[in-house]
Amino acid sequence: MKPSNETEDPRRRLLIGALSAAFLAAGTRPASAQGFFGARPVQLPPDRSIFRLAGSVNVSGNPATLQTRISASDTVETGSDGEVVFVVGGNAMILRGSSKLDMRAETQGSTLISGLRLLTGKLLSVSRNRNMQIVTATATVGIRGTGFYIESDPGETYFCNCYGVTDVVANDDPDSRDTVAASHHDRPLYIVSGEQRGRNIRPAGFRNHTDQELMLIETVAGRTVPFVFPGGSYNAPRREY
Repeated sequence: MKPSNETEDPRRRLLIGALSAAFLAAGTRPASAQGFFGARPVQLPPDRSIFRLAGSVNVSGNPATLQTRISASDTVETGSDGEVVFVVGGNAMILRGSSKLDMRAETQGSTLISGLRLLTGKLLSVSRNRNMQIVTATATVGIRGTGFYIESDPGETYFCNCYGVTDVVANDDPDSRDTVAASHHDRPLYIVSGEQRGRNIRPAGFRNHTDQELMLIETVAGRTVPFVFPGGSYNAPRREY
């Protein structure tokens, strides 16, 4: 496992540095942030879904551009070099490289998401006052309008409830379940398969997502994070697990 203050690729280091400058510069618009984003992060207008994309990104099989509209029933897929920041209804997300996210709408034609399926990849997501469910290869998580980060591999899910309340259960072991109420990344978890009954959920450390990224997606959705951001630039919460 990587240390909590380490990011996994140089593009994320650049992204996080630009975000730190943009959010902490007290009303200024630094060249680094402006050059990277084109502008300081702001709420997306109603006629746009994508705030930023890089590399290979497809929406329901079609190559995505900044003008692509994403619906609550689309599939979003990224190549190994891809990443996309987007908003659907009240949900804002960062989908990282080598990921495939299937979304399910609450009703046909609705802009509200009722379910997500992430069998491979990495996702950071925020919402408010909306219940939905996310399914991975090893876990099913009930989301009660919250911020969360999740990584899905065939044999293991990493899940951090960044803030809010979630219900977590191992897919192959209903006795392995947990309800997590968090205010600031309080109790990340691994959800696995094949262990002794009742032991397929275990504690994890903090990794691979930051407060700056949470601030970004809350901002493009027109909200703020529900915690107080520190008065300095850093990559991850200063927390021991």
